[in-house]
Amino acid sequence: MIEVVRIPALSDNYIWLAHDGASGQTIVVDPAEAQPVLDAAAARGWHIDAIWNTHWHPDHTGGNAAIKAATGAVVIAPAAEAAKIPTADRLVREGDTVMLGDHAASVIDVPAHTAGHIAYHLPDAHIVFVGDTLFAMGCGRLFEGTAEQMFANMNRLAALPGETIVYCAHEYTQSNGRYALHAEPDNQALAERMAQVDAMRAQGLPTVPTTIELERATNPFMRATSAEQLAERRAAKDNFRG
Repeated sequence: MIEVVRIPALSDNYIWLAHDGASGQTIVVDPAEAQPVLDAAAARGWHIDAIWNTHWHPDHTGGNAAIKAATGAVVIAPAAEAAKIPTADRLVREGDTVMLGDHAASVIDVPAHTAGHIAYHLPDAHIVFVGDTLFAMGCGRLFEGTAEQMFANMNRLAALPGETIVYCAHEYTQSNGRYALHAEPDNQALAERMAQVDAMRAQGLPTVPTTIELERATNPFMRATSAEQLAERRAAKDNFRG
């Protein structure tokens, strides 16, 4: 129903270009830079109608202005971070809906990495764009929020259907997995996943998107049983050199 294209950017970012074939509408999620996005859309004959930002960090909004100038795209961004995203045209928060063709995306508040971070969930397409909140076998650093917030985020995302495809914004899987094995050395599903990840990265292949089901089984932050345990694991990951 929706075609999603991965666009590598900067050192390890992924920008997501999503196209609804029925309506012909196209959106871009968290454009770190503009030219790769414009090139990818042009190569497919797609016109970019909107930009969806999950949070204000420059490696997620850096392409907003140039894409907007080139295409007239509407920039949709978290209301709580309006002052930090001056290109925003529409501000959204928990409970709001944005559209890609006939597909409705629910806005979910997931603060912690930044104070106003949001995610976009398209239930009929089994898709969630999570920015820097959830990663393959990881979660975002707690720059502007708390472990309690991130624990709530993990539980909320874990409650989505297992087949939900998770589009995160960085290729962090291998380093996340090394810490995950340290945190859960007896997790057989995790060991098997890491063998696959190592093989993929050795070939230069991307390891995302992931799925909610896979994260439930192998992500030590989603598997944390309390905010205290998540805080301990996040602090340990921040200092992990394995």
